[in-house]
Amino acid sequence: MKPILDVKDMSMVFGGLRAVDKVNIHIDKGEIVALIGPNGAGKTTFFNCITGVYTPTEGEILISRSDNSGDQKKINGLKPNVINNMGLARTFQNIRLFSSMTVLENVMIGRHHALKSSILGSIFRVKSTREEEERLIHESYGILKKIGLEKFVNEQAQNLPYGAQRRLEIARAMATDPFLLLLDEPAAGMNPQETRELVDTINFIRDEENITILLIEHDMSLVMTLSERIYVVDYGQLIAEGAPEEIKANPDVIKAYLGE
Repeated sequence: MKPILDVKDMSMVFGGLRAVDKVNIHIDKGEIVALIGPNGAGKTTFFNCITGVYTPTEGEILISRSDNSGDQKKINGLKPNVINNMGLARTFQNIRLFSSMTVLENVMIGRHHALKSSILGSIFRVKSTREEEERLIHESYGILKKIGLEKFVNEQAQNLPYGAQRRLEIARAMATDPFLLLLDEPAAGMNPQETRELVDTINFIRDEENITILLIEHDMSLVMTLSERIYVVDYGQLIAEGAPEEIKANPDVIKAYLGE
């Protein structure tokens, strides 16, 4: 069985700085995996390499929608939109919603890849274009309902509570039909109630939507609750890998990140 994400000896060098240094990570289908480490450890740079924002200096990034080795594809150097269309979606540390658009419209933008209408069809509003738009609205509303945001459907995104804005970003990423969802500090700034709702959302996405999850997070309670495996990086290097209980007891992790 092959992992759906297989990162081999990946490095990212900026001038004389090795932000990521020969990191090896694999994610199996159906897992929830966390990537943790101190600020500046290289976590977001790692995400940026995987999603095409950066082209790694060294190493390979291989993905597969299934655990079939014949389905593996190398994605180094591909543009972010191409990688997204291949089934990787992400959220960001800082909320990046279209704030003056409605909640529904934000999710509909994530469904743009499913549109088949021509420019002329859109201009003249032919029947097939109208039917496609109705389908898009229906599918987008369905995603909002799954994430528990349907009551905000016609609200402007900027008017949502903070936790709901975070979950809307996840809904928009889900609209691209990913097999792997990368969440960059999804609980940042949330209160305890919002964090509990986020945990329920992530479990639902994995269990009911069959989407594998890789997340960066500083909330150790959330990490230990959700994750089946954890990778720890420090100064761009992988220093530990294991189940939550193993990571909590690892002396290198305690020294570098968790504290005594």
